[in-house]
Amino acid sequence: MPDVHWNEEGHTLSAGWRSAEPPPSRLVRVDDTTKADTAYRLAREGAGLVWRGDFHNARQLLRALARRADRQPPPADFHAYRQARATRAVLLGRLLVPLSQELTVPLRRAPDVRQACTEAYGSAEGPTLVPLTELLGVIGAHEWRRKGVEVPALGERIHPHYGVFSPVRGEYVDLVARAPLPSRTAAFDIGTGTGVLAALLARRGVEQVVATDLDERAVVCARDNLSRLGLSGRVEVARRDLFPDGRAPLVVCNPPWLPVRPGTRRDHAVYDPGGRMLHGFLGELPRHLEPGGEGWLILSDLAEHLGLRGRQELLAWFADAGLRVAGRLDVTPRHPRARDGADPLHRARAAEVTSLWRLTC
Repeated sequence: MPDVHWNEEGHTLSAGWRSAEPPPSRLVRVDDTTKADTAYRLAREGAGLVWRGDFHNARQLLRALARRADRQPPPADFHAYRQARATRAVLLGRLLVPLSQELTVPLRRAPDVRQACTEAYGSAEGPTLVPLTELLGVIGAHEWRRKGVEVPALGERIHPHYGVFSPVRGEYVDLVARAPLPSRTAAFDIGTGTGVLAALLARRGVEQVVATDLDERAVVCARDNLSRLGLSGRVEVARRDLFPDGRAPLVVCNPPWLPVRPGTRRDHAVYDPGGRMLHGFLGELPRHLEPGGEGWLILSDLAEHLGLRGRQELLAWFADAGLRVAGRLDVTPRHPRARDGADPLHRARAAEVTSLWRLTC
């Protein structure tokens, strides 16, 4: 990890590295006098740009770098598009800001990020460098966690934690609110995330819900939300890879929708390499359904529009698992960005349909 030294009002700090991405091999000090073209050239050469100027000017430089990175039109092919976006993210992630041991940013006009960084990183580990893009994401996540996200189907606000997928697109929640319940005695919510679907099932009258997730952040987040909603006594949250022990008359799962490798931690809620979670859910579902029970698979057809999976392929997976389709509910996205944009992902979203598949044995 890089060990960089700088002087600030007579003090010398030694900074480590705080990011999931590997650190840059070369570091260059930049500030308010650095031209955007110069910074862009250095970033393209692989240098980490350690910002030592005004915080607001750092954000302006980041926007200038983004404009230069976006000069080329997006590729038409989805895989080429994702590669281009990954390259862009790496380049923009080379603009770095210091983070002190007290989780403050020692720059002029910097916001107070202590609470946001504590939520995202936990305790301080000494002075570090962090990509400005990541820090802005941490700040944004803190605001979502503080204010919450309105979920109309629930009639409540859900508070997503850093690194946990936010239910800002609520079509899948609406499907669970509409589907006829096969039973109100018990249900499993597989891959619960914020706990929104588990909360909705409990509010719909399901007496006991077991919600699982492999991500420790999601487990903490779901417990926090269920406690806020007064549902902790009816919903158990457990850290599991897919299913808890036993059977239930209703098993719900909203897996990641695209069977490709995630580019960042936040992508894990959308990208599922090789459809691992989807295959695991379908393969194990018959062993966890009570007789006459239903498995609700909530899945977008976005992968089909992108050529990543075919409808017949999905139906074959159902049959291979010994499952049959008892019914299906569909909804079209209402997210405002789903119907504009020139890149292949936005074009596919224009035709996207999200479905709740009612599966039985």
